[in-house]
Order: sequence, then C-alpha cells, then structure tokens
Amino acid sequence: MADYVLVHGGNMTTGTWNQLTTGSPVQTPDGTMGGMIWDPVIPALNAQGHRTFAPTLTDENTTTLTGHIGEIEKIITDNDLRDVILTGHSYGGMIITGVAARLPERIRHLVYVDAAVPDPGHSLFDEIIASGSDPQSFAGLVLAAPYVEKLEFDERAIHLLKKTYIRCTKSDFSAVTLRAWNKIAAAGPQWTCLELPSSHVPMAEMPDRIARVLLDAAEN
Repeated sequence: MADYVLVHGGNMTTGTWNQLTTGSPVQTPDGTMGGMIWDPVIPALNAQGHRTFAPTLTDENTTTLTGHIGEIEKIITDNDLRDVILTGHSYGGMIITGVAARLPERIRHLVYVDAAVPDPGHSLFDEIIASGSDPQSFAGLVLAAPYVEKLEFDERAIHLLKKTYIRCTKSDFSAVTLRAWNKIAAAGPQWTCLELPSSHVPMAEMPDRIARVLLDAAEN
C-alpha cells in the first residue's frame, strides 16, 4: 500500500472546472475547487487499498510558497506517511519539489502533472519568464506571494528519487511545461516522461489515465 499526497496548483474556480468536465456541475461556498480537483482520480487509488490525501491549501493571497510547503510537510509528518507518491499539478510542482527536498526519505515517487519543475533559486514567475512567457498573460494567475517567492533547495536531496512528468499537449501552460520537458529529457533514468492529449487540467478530462499513471508510480 502506498500513500498518495495530491497537491493542487493555483486555486481553480468552479466555473473553469465545470467548463472542462462532463460530469455534474460543481458548486462550492467560495466558488473554488482546491483539493477537489483530484476527486475524479481518488476512487481508483482507494479501490486498490491506497490512502489518499488531497488537501485544500491556504489561499494564495494570504500565505507564501514556504507556507504551502509547510502545510504538505505537516500532513506527511503528522500522519507518519512513508513511501509517499507526492503529486503536484501546475504551481503544485513548486510545492512538491520543496517538500521532497525536506523529506526525501519519506518520498517514493514524485509526479509532476503539467507542472513547473523549478531550478534552485527560481520562483514560479521566474520559470514562466524563462520559458519566454509573460506571467500576467495567464488567466487567473495573480501577483501573489507564493508565485514570486524563490524556492531555495538542494537538488542533491531529490536527485535519486524516481520522478514522472506528465505534459499535456493542449495546455495553455505549454511554454512552461515544454521547458520542463526539455530540461528533464537529459536528466537521467530517474525520470519517466509522458504526454497526454489534454488541457492543463487532465484530472477533469482524463481522470482514468491520470489514475493509471499514479498507480504505476506506486508499482515502480
């Protein structure tokens, strides 16, 4: 049995989610999805006896990247999780990188879902700019502290961890993910790279495929 910790990116609105999924429309009190973006994927993981944690992070306008990293780190340590399949979507790639660098001994596999793969000392905005894009051009991406905080970490701490990268070929985040794809292509056997014909939110469009990738990560 593995433990899955699933980390969302920027807090997606229910309106955006409902445009992407064919399921029943979702409504929440604050109009955002948070950790609920993983709901279509979780049943397949639980059916195999795995435990899943998909928290909703503190609002990005009231915290920092370090704060978000601490929230996920606390879930792992408070629940004494080991052999964790730590998965991040979009901005969540920044978070899982920071968590893994702090707790490498508890991580079995890192999975980046159309996510940023940061260089040490880079913020999410730095990664976007390095891809040749303007951060302000992304709908819903605001100038919030978590997105401009630079992530300082030791790459050696996570170098040997197994990692999977899922690039979505129809994503509006494609410049950033293509940069990540090219960067990790020559990074060594620790990486497995996959492409899906999906938008930036494959959990809505291809939940069965995402679940299969996550289950494979537990087996490898």
